Amino acid sequence: MARIHGVAGEWARVKGTVAGMWPLFLGMFVAGFGAAAWLFMPQPFVGMVVVAVALGEICLSLVYGMRRIERFFVGARGEERVSGILKGLPDKYHVFNDFVAGRLHVDHVVVGPAGVYAVETKNWRGRVTIEEGYVLVNGRVPNRNPLSQALKEASRVKSALAKIGWRGDVTPVLVFASDTFVSHIAEVRGVVVINSCDVKTSFGTDRVVLPPADLERLVSLMENCR
Repeated sequence: MARIHGVAGEWARVKGTVAGMWPLFLGMFVAGFGAAAWLFMPQPFVGMVVVAVALGEICLSLVYGMRRIERFFVGARGEERVSGILKGLPDKYHVFNDFVAGRLHVDHVVVGPAGVYAVETKNWRGRVTIEEGYVLVNGRVPNRNPLSQALKEASRVKSALAKIGWRGDVTPVLVFASDTFVSHIAEVRGVVVINSCDVKTSFGTDRVVLPPADLERLVSLMENCR
């Protein structure tokens, strides 16, 4: 079994909770301000209006905030699934979940004899295809280009590793935890695109890019920088 470092989906849950709940806290603050104005100012009508508006904002924040949190949590569950699959790699592999590279949190960085991989996980519903170099979901271009995201994350991981004393290539990988990628495995614009069910057999190759001594040194550097 591969050695797991960090908790899969942790950052997604934190980010989702903050993104979903801050409008609620803002509404509560405004409601408190309005209540104070209602009770203590010479013109209580202004305070009443502020409280009414704030209560409406709180209700909307609860509805939309919970939906937003759930979207992030769906992503976190996808990361957990992929991390569990990566754990089944040979024991020479290491999986760094939620790896911090600059200001980015990369879902997984896989380090093993076959090299270094920056893995971006998507847990999307819908049929995923590749047409003319673009990833489509149910025939539509997603709001955020996952290929560009995977390339950016691989570049940031490469830079982060260079800062701690290791220079080498980092392969960008886009994994669909929902296993909805029609082609199962493909390479687009330098990004390996794959379903989670095919991850273990794809990573578990006999190819050796990192000799044991280099692999041990890299893992030690990454462990010390966390």
